[in-house]
Formats: sequence, structure tokens, C-alpha cells
Amino acid sequence: MENMPITAKGLRLLLAGLIMMISGYILLSGGGVKDPEVFNYAMFDFRRLVAAPVVILSGIVIIIAAIMRKKE
Repeated sequence: MENMPITAKGLRLLLAGLIMMISGYILLSGGGVKDPEVFNYAMFDFRRLVAAPVVILSGIVIIIAAIMRKKE
């Protein structure tokens, strides 16, 4: 276990980043309509345009930090 390239803390950070990215994609989903003639303004709300991309990008940053972090 000592010569593994990623430590247990790094693995936890990877999993946290993955969970954060999945939650961002969940925030991004939804808002469908059954009638294609009706325009749905819900796709332009704060959750989809701002919050979800910020959560996804922060998950990517956490994953990059977990990969690039030095072994103690």
C-alpha cells in the first residue's frame, strides 16, 4: 500500500469531486415539457445557468487537486 501513487486522502478527495460533479449534473437536469409547441422558461433559471456549472467546475478542480497533490 505504501508504493501506491494515490493516498487514502487523495482517494477520498477524488470521490468527493466525483460526487460534486454528479450533483451538478443533477442540478442541470429536468425542465422538460410534453408539448413541443410550448416554450419552457424554466431552462433559463439561476440553477441551470449559474449554480450547476459552478458545482461541476468545482468538482473538476477538486479532482485535479486530488490527482496533483504530493504524497506526504
